Amino acid sequence: MKTAFEENNLRKIRILVAPLDWGLGHATRCIPVINELGRLGCDVWLAGEGPQEVLLKREFPGLPFLSLPGYRVNYAQSASGMLWSMFSQSRKILAAIKQENKWLKDMVAKHGFDAVISDNRYGLYHKTVSCVFITHQLTIKSSLGKWTEKLLQKINYRYIKRFSTCWVPDEGGENNLAGELSHPIKKPGVPICYISPLSRLEKTGAEEKKDHLLIILSGPEPQRAILENKIIEDIAHYPATATIVRGLPATSTIIPSSNSIKFYNHLPAEELNKEMNVAEYIISRSGYSSILDITKLQKKSILIPTPGQTEQEYLGQYLLQKQSALCVSQKEFSLTKALQKAERFSYRLPSFPADNKLRNTIEQFIASLQ
Repeated sequence: MKTAFEENNLRKIRILVAPLDWGLGHATRCIPVINELGRLGCDVWLAGEGPQEVLLKREFPGLPFLSLPGYRVNYAQSASGMLWSMFSQSRKILAAIKQENKWLKDMVAKHGFDAVISDNRYGLYHKTVSCVFITHQLTIKSSLGKWTEKLLQKINYRYIKRFSTCWVPDEGGENNLAGELSHPIKKPGVPICYISPLSRLEKTGAEEKKDHLLIILSGPEPQRAILENKIIEDIAHYPATATIVRGLPATSTIIPSSNSIKFYNHLPAEELNKEMNVAEYIISRSGYSSILDITKLQKKSILIPTPGQTEQEYLGQYLLQKQSALCVSQKEFSLTKALQKAERFSYRLPSFPADNKLRNTIEQFIASLQ
């Protein structure tokens, strides 16, 4: 049955949704947004490439998909090399932003999009089309100190202000998940809407399996593979059961599983949801989208920040201080020692009231387009 909101639509609103290509998290947190747009009867189109394209096509096989090159950032082997690596690629990133803006102008002219929802893609703004920018990073952390953070924020806001509005997937008050990242003292000069933490997952009520681990590998290479090798070496000696999701939806390479240790390149949302619900501990990067899923399911977690990624390092320490999660560095990570720490750790799992902030925000946004 159509809702009153849908019946009032005189035509289908055509909306483009495009996530950034830095890991899978930007794509996964777009899934609840896409679902809401579909519920409202919108004509939703998707854009991207690589693993993000594979994931979104699996989740939404019936939606049109446009090829849009990502920023294709290369990451350093070490944390110390990360800063120089990002600086040396700044021209390439700026060129990609400029190119995707030109691409959007062409696509709006060709396909007649009424609006665009961009998850951290800075070039997807348009002078005559309403464009939403989704981010939890209004503050960008830097290892070089506050002066560089102020400079980065200035650059960040210069781009965000080109959009119609900014949606932040976090709570707006003191009880939040991203701390200073999503709650800076100074905000950009566009409307900011806190749409609550986003997750595609749901609690199922399934019984938790004692000592069962879910290990989710994600993020850019080579750091994903470096952590994977550590996990493979340690998991061989683990006496209980574990499921390891490699975060490689586009690869056909398989690691053999055993009766107690299962390996998957990728799990669709429904299967991942089941695995997360039954795990006693979840081990993952401290990427924000992973944190969103873990929080939604109220699970105990061990977070391993990607070396040199200041955002993940900040989030890991922020949640550690709040006792929401245990945080361990990749360099010091040992599965046995991490689990011993987790058993002694006094978890205070964050929880948020169930609300319709995302739904209400999207309904208001669609209504403004009519």
